[in-house]
Amino acid sequence: MRFKDLLPLNARILSAGPNPEITSVAHDSRKVDPGGLFLAIKGETTDGNKFIEASIERGAVAVVSDSADAGNLNKGAIALAVVPQGRRAMAEVAAKFFGHPERKLALNGVTGTNGKTTTTFLLDSLLNSARRRTALIGTIEYQIAGEVLASPHTTPESLDLLRILSQAVSAGVREVTMEVSSHGLDQGRVWGLHFDTAIFTNLTRDHLDYHKSMESYFAAKQLLFEGTGASAPRVAVVNADDEYGRKLMYSRSVAEVRSYGMEEGDWRAEDTKFGAEDTSFRWKTPFGAVALRFPLIGGINLYNLLAAATAAHARGLSLDQIAAGVEQVRAAPGRFERVYCGQPFTVVVDYAHTDDALRNVLRIARELAGKCRVITVFGCGGDRDRGKRCRMGRAAGEASDFVVVTSDNPRSEDPLSIIGEILPGLRATDVEIQVEADRREAIELAIREASAGDVVVIAGKGHEKTQTTRQGVFPFDDAKEAKSALHHRNAQHTNKGEGKIL
Repeated sequence: MRFKDLLPLNARILSAGPNPEITSVAHDSRKVDPGGLFLAIKGETTDGNKFIEASIERGAVAVVSDSADAGNLNKGAIALAVVPQGRRAMAEVAAKFFGHPERKLALNGVTGTNGKTTTTFLLDSLLNSARRRTALIGTIEYQIAGEVLASPHTTPESLDLLRILSQAVSAGVREVTMEVSSHGLDQGRVWGLHFDTAIFTNLTRDHLDYHKSMESYFAAKQLLFEGTGASAPRVAVVNADDEYGRKLMYSRSVAEVRSYGMEEGDWRAEDTKFGAEDTSFRWKTPFGAVALRFPLIGGINLYNLLAAATAAHARGLSLDQIAAGVEQVRAAPGRFERVYCGQPFTVVVDYAHTDDALRNVLRIARELAGKCRVITVFGCGGDRDRGKRCRMGRAAGEASDFVVVTSDNPRSEDPLSIIGEILPGLRATDVEIQVEADRREAIELAIREASAGDVVVIAGKGHEKTQTTRQGVFPFDDAKEAKSALHHRNAQHTNKGEGKIL
C-alpha cells in the first residue's frame, strides 16, 4: 500500500518527495525494516520522535510524526507527514495497513478493576464450547484459535493489536474477547474499534498514580461504552450490584443494556450454593431460568460467570448451550489457583493486588478455612499508587489470622519503605504480623506456619513469572515457590523422623 493511502484524513504531508510503497509499519525504531513506515509517536515514558533518524538508518522510507518540529527533518527522499493526535493516527494507519481486520470480527471487550481476566477466559470458554473459533487478548496471554502467544500488555498498542486481529482473521477466527484496560482506553489503543458487546465488572481503587482520581478512572472505563472512534457497543453487560455499574446502566449510548448481579439485575443468580469445589445457582433471565453448576468457588467468580454468561447469550448462545459450557469452564491461571502437593491444608496463589480484590479472595479463604486459620502473604508494588498500601494492609488484617507482609515488584523503591506504608493498616487490626521482605522466605515462612485445615493465600503476583527490583527483573513464580516450600517442609519432617505430612 502506498504511503499517502495509509494516512488519516487530518494528516499534513510535509514532504514533496515520492509516494513510496510501504511494506511494514513499526512504532519502535528498533523494529523498522527496509521499506517500512515509522510511526514517531509521543508515549508515556519516551518520545518516538527522538528516534526518527535511527528509523531512517534502519531503512524506513516514510515517517508519520505527531511532533510540530518534524518539519525540520530534511532527508530528501523520505516521505513525511504530521498528525495532530499520534495514537489515533497510529490506530487508523494500522487498520488500513492490515486491511481492517476489526470489521471482520465480533469484538467483546471486558473492563473493570477486578475480574477482567477471569471473565475474559470464561466468555472465551463458553464461545468455544459452542464451536465458535475464537481469539483471546489479555493480561496473562494472547490466544489465536488455540495458539498461545506471550502477553506484553493487557491491552496492546493499536498497531500491535491490529496485527493480532489480522492474524486472527487469517486463522479463521470470528469472535475475539479482550481485556480493555483503563490505560488502553485513555491512550487510544482501541481507537476505531467497534465492540459488539462491552462488559463492566466493577470499579474499586486502582491505578490512581495514573488517573489521579476515581472520577477520571471511571471516565476512562466509560469510554468503552461510548465508543472510541467508532459507534457504541450493541450490548452493554453491566454489574448492577456495583455503584459505578449502576451509573453505566443509565447510559444512552448503547442500544441494549443487560444488567447482572446477585442482588440486582435482570440476569440474576438466585438460590446460590457455594461448595468447597464448585458453585451452583438458578440463573434467572428475561428469557427463562436455568440451573447452572460450575467448578469455581466464591462470590467474585460467580459475578465473573454471570458477566460471561450474559455476554455469551448476547452473542447468540442459547441458555442450554451456556449451561452445558459452564460445566467445562476453567479458572484463569493465577486466579485462586490451588497449589497441591498432598498437604493437609490449602495453598492458593492469586493476582489480588487491590484492597477490594484482596478482600474478595480472603472471603473465599475464610469460608474454606472455617474454624481454622487464614494465613496471608502479600505486598504492594513499587512506583504505583501509594494510597492503596495502607488500605490493603487493613483488608489483609481484617480477614486473616496471620499475615506475612513482603515484597511485590518493588521496582525502584526500597521494599522496606513500601512495607512501612502497609503496616499502619495492618496494625489497625489485631492480626498477628510478621515482616519478611524476601518474598521467597515469606512464602516458606507462611507454609511452615500452616496446620491441617488452614488456608494459605499468596496474593499479588498470580500468573506473573518475574519479580522486578532496583537490581533488575528476575524469574519468580509464586506457584513454583509454594511447591518448593511444600517439598522443603516435607523433607524437614521426614528428616526428623516424623514421616511425610504432605
